[in-house]
Amino acid sequence: MPEPVGSISELRTAYREGRLTPADQAERVLDGLASSGGGPVWISTVPADDLRARAEALTRHGDPASPLYGVPFAVKDNIDVAGMVTTAGCPDFGYLAATDAPVVRRLLDAGALLVGKTNLDQFATGLTGARSPYGSGESVFGGGLISGGSSSGSAVAVAAGQVSFALGTDTAGSGRVPAALNGIVGLKPTRGLLSTAGVVPACRSLDCVSVFAADVPDAVDVLHAARGVTPADPWSRPLPAERVVARTPGTLRLGVPWAEDLEFFGDTGQEARFAAGVQLLRTLVGSLRSVPLDAFFAAGDLLYQGPWVAERLVGLGDFLRSRPESVLAVTRAVLETGRRYDAVDAFRGQHRLRELRAQVDTLWQDVDVLVVPTVGTTFTLDEIAEDPIGRNAMLGRYTQFANLLDLAAVTVPNGFTAAGRPASLTLLGPAFSDTTLARLAAALTTGGDAVPGPPVGVPPAVPSAEVLLAVVGRHLSGESRNGELLAYGATFAGAARTAPLYRLYRMDTTDGEGLPGLVRVAPDTSAGHPIEVELWRLPSAALGGLLAGVPAPLSLGWVRLHDGRDVLGFLCEAYAAGPPAEDISASGGWRAYRRSAAARR
Repeated sequence: MPEPVGSISELRTAYREGRLTPADQAERVLDGLASSGGGPVWISTVPADDLRARAEALTRHGDPASPLYGVPFAVKDNIDVAGMVTTAGCPDFGYLAATDAPVVRRLLDAGALLVGKTNLDQFATGLTGARSPYGSGESVFGGGLISGGSSSGSAVAVAAGQVSFALGTDTAGSGRVPAALNGIVGLKPTRGLLSTAGVVPACRSLDCVSVFAADVPDAVDVLHAARGVTPADPWSRPLPAERVVARTPGTLRLGVPWAEDLEFFGDTGQEARFAAGVQLLRTLVGSLRSVPLDAFFAAGDLLYQGPWVAERLVGLGDFLRSRPESVLAVTRAVLETGRRYDAVDAFRGQHRLRELRAQVDTLWQDVDVLVVPTVGTTFTLDEIAEDPIGRNAMLGRYTQFANLLDLAAVTVPNGFTAAGRPASLTLLGPAFSDTTLARLAAALTTGGDAVPGPPVGVPPAVPSAEVLLAVVGRHLSGESRNGELLAYGATFAGAARTAPLYRLYRMDTTDGEGLPGLVRVAPDTSAGHPIEVELWRLPSAALGGLLAGVPAPLSLGWVRLHDGRDVLGFLCEAYAAGPPAEDISASGGWRAYRRSAAARR
C-alpha cells in the first residue's frame, strides 16, 4: 500500500524540518494514484509532468510560510480548474474551463498542490455516490457500502490518503453525507463564505463549496485560505470580523433533538452511537436542552417537494431538453420534477420558508449549537439500487434543511456501530457560527478543548468587542501617526503581509514625509506584491473616530492577507496611484522603503 500523503500539520512539520519537499510529495501522490488505478474516485488528474513541474516550482521558488505550501488537494468536478474539463459527472456536458474558480485560485495562491478532479453524483444531484457514468463510489470501509454523495470522489480521496484535503459542494448534504460514510471531517460553511463562482450550479441560491479533511484544524485552515468575497459572485459574503473568534465549548448551550423527532430507520447501532456522542458532548458544553426539529424537517421537505427543485433547471433545462439521453435516468427523473412548479408555487414556497426560518431563529435564542446524526442509517450499493430515490431521501433527513435555513455545519466521525458501520455527528449553528462549531467539533474529536487556531503565522482572532485592523504606513509602530491608534486604545497584534494583490505608492505631502497608499491592482497575483503590514486590535466603538481622521484619498476597506483572510485596513483610491506618486511596491513595505531612502541620502 502506498504511504498516505499526510495531514496539513504533518506536512508543515516535515517541510520545516527539511525531511520532505513538495517535489518529494508529488512523487508520493503519483505513487498513490498509480496503485489505485484511478477507480471511480477520479474523473481527471493533472498530468504527471505538470504535477512534478508545479511541485518543483514550489520547492525552488515557493514560500514555505504559505498556509498550504506543498499540500496536495482535489477538486470536485463541478468546480472549474483552468485548462481542465469540467464535466459535472456528465461527459456530454463537459467544457474546458478557461479560468480557475476563485476558491481554487485562492488555494493555489496559498501554495496548495492540485492533484485532480473527482467523481460525483451527476450534476451534484444525489447523496449516494451511485449516480455517475464514471462509476459508483464505494466507502473506504468496503463491504459494498456507498461512499455517499454527491461529493463522493472528494471524500474518498481524503479518506484513502491520496490528498490532504478536497473541495466538494453542498446543497442538500453533499459535503456532509460523504464525510460520514468515510470517517472524515466535512465542513459546510455558511453560504457565501466560499465563493461559488466557477461552480456548475445545482440550486444557485443554496449551493456551498465544502471542505473535506482528516481533522477539524485542517478543515479550518482550508476555510481561512479559501474564503473571501468575490466581486463577480453576487452570492459571496464576508465572515464578519467579530465572528472569526470562536466561543469556548464550556460557554455553549447545546440543543439535542426531542426523542420523538429522531429517526434511525430501524438502525439500532446508529441510534446507540448518537446517544454516546451526545453523552460526550454533555461533558464539553455549558448546558444541554431538548429541542423540536419539526421546523427543520418542514424546511428540508421544500428542497425536493417544493419549488427549489425547479431551480436546478435554471442552468440545466436546455441541456436536459436537447440531450436527455446524456443524463442518467434517476438524475433525469429528479430534475424533471422541477417542471411541475410555476411562479405562484415559487412565491408560496418562499413565504413558507420565511415562516420556518422565523421559527428556527427563535430556537437560536435558547441554544447556540444543535447536534444531529449526520445520517440515520447507512446503505450498500445494492440497497440503493433497489430504491434510489426513497433511500436517498432517508440519507438527507438531517442534512437537506441546512442551506435553506442559512445554517453552518461541521460533520465529524462518531465511532462505529457494532456491525462495523461508520457513525457520524453534525453540529449546526446559525450563519457565521462556523468557527464556534469548529472549536466544539475539535474538542469532541480530541476529547478535550482542542482549539483549531487561525492559519500559521496569523495573530489570534480578536474578541467581538474589537476589530482587527491592518495598517501599512504612518500608523505603524514608531511612525508619526501611531499615537492615534494608542489613543483609541488599540493594542499590537503582530506583523503580517498582504496577499500579492497590491501595489504601494508614496504620495507627496506638504511635510515632506510622504503618504503611503495601498492599492489593490488585480484579481490575481500577476501584477501585485506582498506588502508588509501590522495588525492592531482596535475597540469597535473607536472605529468611527479613527475613520473620521483618515485623509483622502485613503479609506478603510477589506485587505486580503497572505494567508487568505480578509481584515479591515487602510486602502487608497486608485486615482491617486498615478504620477507624481512613486511606486514603491518592490521595497515590500513602508518601513523598508524609508530605510532604503535614508541610505540613499
